[in-house]
Amino acid sequence: MKNIVILISGRGSNMQAIVRAAKAEGWPCRIAAVISNRADAEGLAFAAQQGIATEVVVSKDFPSREAFDAQLQATIDRFAPDLVVLAGFMRILTPGFVEHYAGRMLNIHPSLLPSFPGLATHRQALAAGVKVHGVTVHFVTAELDHGPIVAQATVPVLPGDTEDTLAGRVLVEEHVLYPKAVRWYVEGRLSIDNGVVHIADAAQPA
Repeated sequence: MKNIVILISGRGSNMQAIVRAAKAEGWPCRIAAVISNRADAEGLAFAAQQGIATEVVVSKDFPSREAFDAQLQATIDRFAPDLVVLAGFMRILTPGFVEHYAGRMLNIHPSLLPSFPGLATHRQALAAGVKVHGVTVHFVTAELDHGPIVAQATVPVLPGDTEDTLAGRVLVEEHVLYPKAVRWYVEGRLSIDNGVVHIADAAQPA
């Protein structure tokens, strides 16, 4: 039974999708905690309603990124996580923090990485004139929005799309893809070889 800790900064819609999928599909795991860097994060109420432990480590209360990450790491580790899931966690993490969770921390990014890292991904996609956009789940490394890619999903970029309409279609795919990727990890189906993620067939031992 694996322990999962999920980090959020806002409403945590991907966190909610993961919690619901884990319960509905009977994953061999426990959502041990949902942690936010903002006390007003809407997702904390959902987690509490589901009986999940919640914690807040307010980033602005710390004098440096390193000090915040040290406290965040201590808070996470109290729940003995097998996997840390970033679900709209709006913080750039320090290399030491990332190294501590190497190979056991996932992130979701609303673009087809390596294209359009960083913020305003939908604006970037529209400005570039791409015909296909999407979402990526990847293992976290110290380089922002990089790391071994677990899975991707695509959406078409339609004539007349705005950032909001494109973001809406991408979010639908996020809520399908992220739970799927987390379940693969929980089931021991993911492995990394020379920076490439391999997914074992469900019918074969991992």
